[in-house]
Amino acid sequence: MGRGPSIEARKNAQDAQRGKIFTKVIREISVAARAGGGDPHGNPRLRSAIDKGLAVNMTKDVIERAIKKATGELEGVVYEEIRYEGYGAGGVAVIVDCLTDNRVRTVADVRHAFGKFGGNLGTEGSVSFMFHKVGVLSYDAGANEDAITEAAIEAGADDVVVYPEDGAIDVLTSPEAFAGVKAAMEAAGLAPGFAEVTMRADNDTAVEGETAEQVQKLLRWLEDMDDVQDVYSNAAGLG
Repeated sequence: MGRGPSIEARKNAQDAQRGKIFTKVIREISVAARAGGGDPHGNPRLRSAIDKGLAVNMTKDVIERAIKKATGELEGVVYEEIRYEGYGAGGVAVIVDCLTDNRVRTVADVRHAFGKFGGNLGTEGSVSFMFHKVGVLSYDAGANEDAITEAAIEAGADDVVVYPEDGAIDVLTSPEAFAGVKAAMEAAGLAPGFAEVTMRADNDTAVEGETAEQVQKLLRWLEDMDDVQDVYSNAAGLG
């Protein structure tokens, strides 16, 4: 009978994954601070990025250093925001949001990923029209549906979605209202388990079998790239 990975190997893998998450969050903090200033009270994007950092146990010192580098108080790297769009196997639409200090490297890596798993990189706007930006506050099964619904409506949310298969709840908002709704829900004692502004597809594309495997591999490959911040797709039927 084969043995699983050693404790040291698992720890090293976990540390590597944690490092990748930290890298992505620091880049998001840097770009948000450079674009909208270093004060999170007047910069909702920065406040959201800081919340992501705190959620993964990033220290306040690390966060403050990233902000200072972005605003010029400390010397730092300048990252550029780039969005790539394309199609995976089975015609699945994919959006890849990147923060990079080397556009040439990043586009080559993204193009390689699409080609490797049966897809192709498209032009700007080729799939983004199929998605819309939305704020999502997620609650696990067992959360108080009535209390969440009442508080969400009072806070100005657009919709409350209850998933019958597991009882989980999503509160949906416009991107502009996201920070205010999140703060109101937390003040009401209803802090979400997870909250973010994301992209959601208007319609899903169902895939199965080998095609679903190819799409899953593409999405995981992209998500694991250092320059990639977020990956969105309209794939349905993935495991």
